[in-house]
Amino acid sequence: MTPIDPPLAYRDAAFLDSETARPLRILAEYLQPLHAFERERVHDTIVFFGSARMRGDGPLGRYYADARELARLVTEWSLGIPSSARRFLVCSGGGGGIMEAANRGAADAGGRTIGLNIGLPDEQRPNRYISPGLGFQFHYFFMRKLWFAHLARAIVVFPGGFGTLDELFEILTLCQTRKLARPITTLLYGTSYWNEIVNFQALARHGMIAEEDLGLLGFVDTPADALTRLRDALGSEGATGAPSFAPSRTCESPEGC
Repeated sequence: MTPIDPPLAYRDAAFLDSETARPLRILAEYLQPLHAFERERVHDTIVFFGSARMRGDGPLGRYYADARELARLVTEWSLGIPSSARRFLVCSGGGGGIMEAANRGAADAGGRTIGLNIGLPDEQRPNRYISPGLGFQFHYFFMRKLWFAHLARAIVVFPGGFGTLDELFEILTLCQTRKLARPITTLLYGTSYWNEIVNFQALARHGMIAEEDLGLLGFVDTPADALTRLRDALGSEGATGAPSFAPSRTCESPEGC
């Protein structure tokens, strides 16, 4: 009887799907995007967060239209940055709603755009506006979040629910605790919505955050205003000289690692 050679470990599908191999799967969700971003020369992003449930013809449909328009404006501005500097790519969570609007607006302007998708039971499916080679499917939420923070120079947060709030507060916490080696500009789009949903002033009044922590975010209500704020914060000449990734800082290693 001819012996059958066992498969190489990294080609053994049953092993790779096992609980024992979970660390390998986690590592793959870091290394595969890293490889792709290096190949595509992606360094800096402007991330759009917001509800996957948003529809252009729904009650808050204007936010879909505004996200699409802002992504178009951001991409046109980025494409106009001198080629010697690093440009800003629009990045979203890769699904529908506000995420689709962001990728769609960037595509409208002829730019490349990133989608960091994650499989969920109902509403999360990759949208068709993500650029080839820049769409990623994640299983682990924390690895997906790492890639949002790693590349982001700014985030624009449109109305959303639990997931949007989670993403917003994660970035704010990293900035507040100085766990990132560079700042991330945070804009909340839709002042009336955000003032109703979160009372940031009350957090400061009750001493749950410092008064200066309120400076970690700003409010905008039009695509033009948001673009102006982004350009003022990031500079009209692009991301020259800034690190490609935002490593975390520790008390023992203030320069990051």
